[in-house]
Amino acid sequence: MSDLPADRVTSSGVFNTVQTDFAGPFFVKASKLRNAKLLKAYLCVFVCSASKAVHLEVVGDLVLKEFWRHLLDLRLGAAYPVQFDLIAELITWYFNPPGAPHFGGLFESAVKSAKSLLSRIIGEQRLTYEELSTVFARIEAVLNSRPLCPLSHDSNEFEVLTPAHLLIGKSLLAVPEYDWDETPMSRLSRFQVVQAISQHFWRKWNNLYLHQLQMRNKWFSDANPPKVGDLVLIKEDNLPLKWRRGRIEEMLPGKDGVVRVVILRTQSGKITRPVVKICRLPIDT
Repeated sequence: MSDLPADRVTSSGVFNTVQTDFAGPFFVKASKLRNAKLLKAYLCVFVCSASKAVHLEVVGDLVLKEFWRHLLDLRLGAAYPVQFDLIAELITWYFNPPGAPHFGGLFESAVKSAKSLLSRIIGEQRLTYEELSTVFARIEAVLNSRPLCPLSHDSNEFEVLTPAHLLIGKSLLAVPEYDWDETPMSRLSRFQVVQAISQHFWRKWNNLYLHQLQMRNKWFSDANPPKVGDLVLIKEDNLPLKWRRGRIEEMLPGKDGVVRVVILRTQSGKITRPVVKICRLPIDT
């Protein structure tokens, strides 16, 4: 396996080097009327190569002018306005070969996380263009809230680095809202439907991301076991954008010497959890 591309490991501004792709189509309603005409919409995904921050845009067509318009709207991290006639000089394009989606692993994972889950969550529910844009904006916040690594070795520090830190300098917070999980979609208003879809996506994607961390850090030998002081994510039902964290304070081995239970110190006190309910972050600082 060769080294990572230089743009993945070189310090640079956010979204200086971008990988992009499309997903879809999604069918949206032309209006809020019951029998409104259905139109096609697509998801344009921008992923920062250095920070893995994600920006999602809903586009109306797979034509060049639509892509240009949303590319010019990509103001995140831009230090100056981009003028259309300077694009040829300011941007260097690299294209992946056809039939090789593994060449775009960075943005393919972002597309898969957003599209596959959303397709199952929405089901037969049809949204308007504006509602779908709001849903994807909320999903973008979820993706950019994911913990990447601890910010400090300090045992009293629970803060983690997220893509949002590199975008806005701090972690993202969600406004408290009613949980619509137990309410049928047919009884919700249009705005409540958008909230319900976003909440459902959070629960599904949160479990998926934590499962991936567990799979990545699953140990079949004692080469890299969990240890006291490790910062971990705790698997439980959390509010959107809320990643509960703790540090391992004590390990409780069984009679066979294998640690299956640990005592964690969190910001609210000490708790005991099985090892299968904690996830170590993939990178330590």
